[in-house]
Amino acid sequence: MGCTPSILAAGNRNNNLNIPEIAVFVPSMPVPLQTDVHRALRGLIPKDLADRIVSLRNRIVLVAEDTSGSAVTELQRALEDYLPLLVGLTRKEHGLQEVVEFKWKYSQDGRQVRVFVQDEQYDEQEVCIANSWFELLSVISMMAMLTLTEANSMLISKHQSGSSEGLVSADCMRDAVDLLLKASGYLEFCVRDVLVHLPTDLKKQLPNDLQDGILEAISIQALGQGTEIQLGLAVESQNVSLPVKRRLACEQLSYYGQAHYCLSGCNTDSQYGKKNLLFIKWKYLEAKAAAYYYHGQIIDKGTEPSCHVSAVYCFLAAENLLSESKKACLTFCLTAPVTRIPPLWGAMKHLNKRIPDVASKKSQMYGYLLEQEKGLEILPDLPEFQLSLSPDDYELPEMDSAWGRQKWEIPSQLLKDHLNDYEDEM
Repeated sequence: MGCTPSILAAGNRNNNLNIPEIAVFVPSMPVPLQTDVHRALRGLIPKDLADRIVSLRNRIVLVAEDTSGSAVTELQRALEDYLPLLVGLTRKEHGLQEVVEFKWKYSQDGRQVRVFVQDEQYDEQEVCIANSWFELLSVISMMAMLTLTEANSMLISKHQSGSSEGLVSADCMRDAVDLLLKASGYLEFCVRDVLVHLPTDLKKQLPNDLQDGILEAISIQALGQGTEIQLGLAVESQNVSLPVKRRLACEQLSYYGQAHYCLSGCNTDSQYGKKNLLFIKWKYLEAKAAAYYYHGQIIDKGTEPSCHVSAVYCFLAAENLLSESKKACLTFCLTAPVTRIPPLWGAMKHLNKRIPDVASKKSQMYGYLLEQEKGLEILPDLPEFQLSLSPDDYELPEMDSAWGRQKWEIPSQLLKDHLNDYEDEM
């Protein structure tokens, strides 16, 4: 039996092979598990308030379980309804931050699939932490992953069978950029305003996907993908100048470089940690190929022979980087969990043909200059630009009004009722 990884979707009765296509990388998505909130909060807050917290959280659990996380809109709405109540649990004046032990599960990917390699099953990681800030961190990171999932669906190409090129409308691209900035804002908020409230010992218990370096890397990576989409829109427009296209490619390169730097200090030994690094490498090489191509086009407009020589070196570098990016894409797709090789879309649909053609044409045109400059091959440095995209600002919703009651009436529990509850629990 071969060792080729395969993906089996959980809950698929026919066990059909289900290999997803990825345009936007979505890391492991947290999924809430049933938590005994009632028992933890009994006697501490009014029963109707506890009932609402339990009801809304269970709604998230049930939707996530029944749909394997595919009901993005319904899950987002449930999470947003839950947040105002959850905010109350994090307030110091209520003294409930460490009362409830919240349980979450981390799957191998955002669609809750199980991956098998040579009969070896990679189980989900279950995390239980008694801290409401952990619950808030998990909820907002889940919102971020759902938003990335939605952006990915916007960019899945509607390509014809057998075609290597995809069709993604300009409207879908613009909507995807908005979603990427929104997801980046969620993740930035997690790093800046949520993780700081967790004690150091609890931070060590967090799964890798909730470490600050990982969250920051995904936030920056989303900005890089947003810039990639903007470059694709620019390439499709006849009114966008070469300097603007070069700037977008260079900015995309910077974002992926920053994302890789954030991951370099993190534990990326998990499946999705390794796959994330491969995704960044693939996109980094694509961005660098585009940057050198447009840089060469601008330099080539000079009148000095040295300008043409430098331009040819840029085109040759772009061609080599394009070839390396294709290898990186294949490695990424074949790394478990396996994903489909995506059709070309955006800027790469144009550059995949254009870069080799221009490199060949310009090398022949200025071959005599290259001979004269032989031994002095110097690849020009790419220019650096101030980055344009930034995460959307995110703020927590207002605390639910039920937390603001002047006086809570919490009836004392009779011993008989307490014993009955105990028997039910047993």
